[in-house]
Amino acid sequence: MYAVCVTFKIHSEQLQDFLPLMLANARTSREEETGCQMFDVCVQDAEVFLYEIYDDRAAFDLHLASAHFKTFNDSTAHMVASKQVALFGEVIR
Repeated sequence: MYAVCVTFKIHSEQLQDFLPLMLANARTSREEETGCQMFDVCVQDAEVFLYEIYDDRAAFDLHLASAHFKTFNDSTAHMVASKQVALFGEVIR
């Protein structure tokens, strides 16, 4: 399994516009990407934390290439003050 953790700091005045787009991206990833096992969205004030689990790096790369991700990324770029991504090649359960 392959884990992706993303922390967004959203411009506070943009949070209410950002969240529905983020949730739609997560839902579509879970429902349409066979390699996406988990896509949780956590929110605290204007910080949004994602915890995503994919079968492997190739499944995550397919996510990055998907039309729904590209649309989400392009439509929210101006809402994001900062973004940090951490990738983990092994998930131990």
